[in-house]
Amino acid sequence: MTDLFAHKAEEWDKRPVPAQISEGVFQAIQENVSLSPSMTVMDFGAGTGLICSKLAPLVKQVYAVDISAAMLEKLCEKIELKEKVETFCQNILETPLSQKVDLVVSAMAMHHVEDTQQLLHTLSSHMHAGGTIAIADLDKEDGDFHPADVEGVYHDGFERETLVPLFEEAGFTDVSFVTACEVQKEEKAYPIFLVTARKTS
Repeated sequence: MTDLFAHKAEEWDKRPVPAQISEGVFQAIQENVSLSPSMTVMDFGAGTGLICSKLAPLVKQVYAVDISAAMLEKLCEKIELKEKVETFCQNILETPLSQKVDLVVSAMAMHHVEDTQQLLHTLSSHMHAGGTIAIADLDKEDGDFHPADVEGVYHDGFERETLVPLFEEAGFTDVSFVTACEVQKEEKAYPIFLVTARKTS
């Protein structure tokens, strides 16, 4: 499988947009999810660890999942995460983890997965009953957030109301949305939502 982020990994943490998104999403997670020192977490699409590096000090363990070996390599260079974060370079839609977690978080990864319903079922299958999911992604946009020739982008954001039944069908309840932040790119604002829900069983 081609690593679509291999050429981006080295400078990723220095880019203003990922930094802005990770800060806004983390703040939204803190405000809308009850974090605890006993909690196990999966960070889906963890990348270089911009989100899980903020979460790790507040929880017991983070499983950082991504299909980009280059991005996870940058995460592994962050010595302060070695005790709390374990990385998995695999497509969990095809090869699930053996671990189950209390919380699943994800930032800007859902639009890179073609089948949203399958993704939500997969994430649900990795969660304990009563666990929480917190996913951040773009509100529906006209397709110019990403360059026109970029590979691996299957959705130009999402309409919030269309996601609710997908979460419910995947076994979640109490589906709720907040705006985590707004990203400015070339004088245009792109809202980023955080959707949270609870796994019923």
